[in-house]
This record gives sequence, structure tokens and C-alpha cells, in this order.
Amino acid sequence: MYLLEVAIEATTKVPHFPFAATAVLVIGFIAAVTIGSIAWYNSKRPAGWENKERPDVVPKVDS
Repeated sequence: MYLLEVAIEATTKVPHFPFAATAVLVIGFIAAVTIGSIAWYNSKRPAGWENKERPDVVPKVDS
């Protein structure tokens, strides 16, 4: 019985949810979407948008 109590006590002090890994994944996803969106806007225009102006939030990248 004592061994079970020690095992339970040892496992309850360990964080169960990996906050750091989750934060890295979320920040990485946001960065990937942002960089991908800028690259997509600076590449070929989608169908129907060939003559439209570039959005103000997208920087002009010279190749």
C-alpha cells in the first residue's frame, strides 16, 4: 500500500500537459501561415485576381 501511495505522489507532481511543446506548435503554425501567405501573394495571382491591386498588408518582394 505504501508503494502505491509513493507512486501516486510521484506522478501527481509531474505536469500532465506539455505547455512548451504546444506553444511551439501554435507559434510555428502561425509563422508558417503568415510566411506562406506572403509567398503566395507574391507569386502568381489566383484566377480572377490578375488585374487587382496587392493588399496593403502584403509587402512587395523583388525576385
